[in-house]
Amino acid sequence: MDKVRASAAAAVADIPDGASLAVGGFGLSGIPGVLIQALHAQGATGLRIVSNNCGVDGRGLGVLLSARRIARVTGSYVGENKEFARQYLCGELEVELVPQGTLAERLRAGGAGIPAFYTPAGVGTQVARGGLPWRHAADGTVALASPPKETRDFAGRAYVLEHGITTDFALVRAWRGDRHGNLVFRRSAANFNPLAATAGRVTVAEVEQLVEPGELSPDEVHLPGIFVQRIVPLTPAQAADKHVEKRTVRA
Repeated sequence: MDKVRASAAAAVADIPDGASLAVGGFGLSGIPGVLIQALHAQGATGLRIVSNNCGVDGRGLGVLLSARRIARVTGSYVGENKEFARQYLCGELEVELVPQGTLAERLRAGGAGIPAFYTPAGVGTQVARGGLPWRHAADGTVALASPPKETRDFAGRAYVLEHGITTDFALVRAWRGDRHGNLVFRRSAANFNPLAATAGRVTVAEVEQLVEPGELSPDEVHLPGIFVQRIVPLTPAQAADKHVEKRTVRA
C-alpha cells in the first residue's frame, strides 16, 4: 500500500515511446512540472498527450514539445505557445481540438468506465460535422481531418456522440497526499488534475506535502487512492516553484 517512489525519475522510468498520457494542469497552474522534467530527462518520444493545453514555451509540456517528444495532442487551448503553433502549422504535430467541457467529461467518463456519451456542445459545427484539421502537410494543406461524429435527437434537441478517454499513464500534481495515494488538491490547481488522474491506467502524482495514512480526513479527500499507483513527494523548493503565464499588477 505504500505507493511512494524514491524519485520522479524512478516513477516515470517505464513510460515507453509512443505512450499516451493524461496530464493535469490549466496553463501553468497545477502542472506536474517535476514529473514532466523527469520524463524529458528519461527520453521517451512519440508521446500522445491529453491535456487542457500544452504548456508555454520552455515550461510545462512545452519542454517536451520543444524537444520534439510529442507526436499528438488532444486539448482545448493552444494559446501562449509559439512552438506549438509552428509545429502544428508545419505538419510536425497532430492536434485534436476539443471543447473544454467536453474534454473534461471525456476524461471523467473514461475514468468511470463510460465508453461514450452525448453532449450538445459542438452540434452544428465542424466538431460534429468533421473537417477540423488534425494534421497539416508541409505545404500547409490539410493532411488529416477529423471524421464526422454520430448525432442524435433527444426530446427535440440535437446531441453529438463523444467517446471517453483512457490513457496508458497520467501525470498529476496535488497539494497533499498520503502513502496510500489519497490526494487533496488546492484551489484553482485542482482544474484538470482529478479528471486526468482517473483516466490513466497508471497514475503518477507529485505531491507538495506527503502525510501518513490516517492524517487526511475522508471528508477532505478529493481523489481516492484507488486511482493512484505512484506518489512522488516534492522538496520544499520544488513545491514552491510555481509560475503563471502572464502577471498583471497595478501601479
